[in-house]
Amino acid sequence: MMTGASRDSLTASLQAVGPVLDEGGVALARELFSALDVVDEQGALRRALTDPAWSTERRHGLVDSLFGTRATPGALQVLKDLAGRRWSAERDFGDALETVAAHAAAAESARGGHDGLSALSGELLAFNRLTEESHEVQRALTDRQAPVEARAALARRLLGSTASPAGQLLVERAVTVPRGVKPSVAVRAHADVVAERQRQWIAEVTVARPLGQVQQERLADGLRRTFGRDLVVDVTVDPAVVGGIRVQVGDDVIDASVASRLNDLQRRMAG
Repeated sequence: MMTGASRDSLTASLQAVGPVLDEGGVALARELFSALDVVDEQGALRRALTDPAWSTERRHGLVDSLFGTRATPGALQVLKDLAGRRWSAERDFGDALETVAAHAAAAESARGGHDGLSALSGELLAFNRLTEESHEVQRALTDRQAPVEARAALARRLLGSTASPAGQLLVERAVTVPRGVKPSVAVRAHADVVAERQRQWIAEVTVARPLGQVQQERLADGLRRTFGRDLVVDVTVDPAVVGGIRVQVGDDVIDASVASRLNDLQRRMAG
């Protein structure tokens, strides 16, 4: 698990290239996974991309020399953004690239809103349930002597013919290129990425008293205008809020509760 500078760099990169990931979707994810294969195969490249003694310009030049003629502008932008950031360990760069690629794949499902992401999450978790129920399937998916395509074909059968392109890509990657972990662990990590994106479509609302139907409809309409998209509104009643309302959508918090204002006042009084 990434910590310190690497974790901060991943967070900052996801924010910086978010629009590129949203636009690129599964096609971009495939490019980024292909770039990850190159990074994983070349230790010298990993060392160069994570060496703090190398300037950002030098690292960008390395990315251009390796991927400039075969990557789309979107993929190059993502790779250069990652290459320009600080990483605590060589492996962290590859792990971050894998996570960003998973976000790109999930972004395609996000075009269907919360329902699209829920469907993708369901596909990934259902795949893991199927593998966990059969030791024979687990052995087949982890058999390094079996051809890669045979393992990929088995994964596709387990997913089913109606699986989304994002689900197919993420599961196939977990099975064919697990990067040192069990396929189920890799799939779980991808599911966590989807869950993180789902939070952007859920408004967690905390109020002191239950809301009536009309109030909930007005709230949903106001949140739609504020965030520019339809949100699933999850209302929790907590008397500690005292009054007002607290709304959290992803990392964004709108806190208009009386309790919050009292705390602010106390902090000001304390100097």
